[in-house]
Amino acid sequence: MRTTSQRKIALITGAGAGVGRAAAQAFARAGYDVALLSREPERLARAAAQLQAAYSVRALAVPTDVADAQAVEAAAARVERELGDIDVWVNVAMATIFAPLSSISPHDFERATQVTYLGQVYGTMAALARMRTRNRGAIVNVGSALASRAIPLQSAYCGAKFAVRGFTDAVRSELIHDGLDVHISLVDLPAINTPQFDWAANRTGQDARPVAPVYEPEVAARAILFAAQHRRRTLWLGWSTVRAIIADLIAPGLLDRYLAHAGYRGQLTGHPRAPDVPDNLHAPVPGEIGAHGRFDREARNGGAPLFTDRHVHALMGGVAMGVFGVALAFARLRRQARSRR
Repeated sequence: MRTTSQRKIALITGAGAGVGRAAAQAFARAGYDVALLSREPERLARAAAQLQAAYSVRALAVPTDVADAQAVEAAAARVERELGDIDVWVNVAMATIFAPLSSISPHDFERATQVTYLGQVYGTMAALARMRTRNRGAIVNVGSALASRAIPLQSAYCGAKFAVRGFTDAVRSELIHDGLDVHISLVDLPAINTPQFDWAANRTGQDARPVAPVYEPEVAARAILFAAQHRRRTLWLGWSTVRAIIADLIAPGLLDRYLAHAGYRGQLTGHPRAPDVPDNLHAPVPGEIGAHGRFDREARNGGAPLFTDRHVHALMGGVAMGVFGVALAFARLRRQARSRR
């Protein structure tokens, strides 16, 4: 049932900081009432209050651990009681650990997977439980360039994002089969300047950083809003995302070897990491932490092209033609070599 305000309602997970916080601001600016889910209650309440004051919308803070399916369901029920029907559900929340696999405990790997992958599963379940009965709504799952090309030191995160991509594709087919007017999108992001590089669990002994080029979280937020409003199947953000995906299609083995060296250099600053730095893997880090990380000097606030379904198909067609051309040339060379014998 539509609320008296007649505004659409967006629920964003991971809304206390980073991309989730920027996404909440983008939806509020666009006129949505917003529900903010995250673990740290004080920071979440402040974020909601700021949105209410800045955009004159209703903003509801619901402290929630998205790795807890029952908590996610309870949060969805509360949002619909207090705000009304959820029109858009955005799954942003993530937690990760920077380390080679040999330095990650099963407990830590499990937790990163629960938040980054199962958090999106539980969010989609809660959203669909409501959107199915109304036959309307949009779900945006946030993926990554690393959902198509994994890199070292991020096996937990990459594995979870690969899983998000497969899960989203499967659910999309089910919605089409059932003839529902509920849309699910996947937005793959490049490196984003968020606090995760300071508060993510880190076993490398060095401070971590995003792999350049780096974009501000507002760029990602605009892409997420676009996907929700224009019901895009897939959206790739930035040339770096496209390059990573296409390079893995063309020369995955070569890329494995390249990343064995560049993947370490590109993610580690060389500055020693203090052993007592708190991380947010198992518990939230308190304090006023916003959308941005510490890379504002190099992060771009624009210039990241959006590649939607039509662009992706054209790019894939070009890649396929290129690979086919290389295969033909190689076959021709082999025939010429045999004819000389």
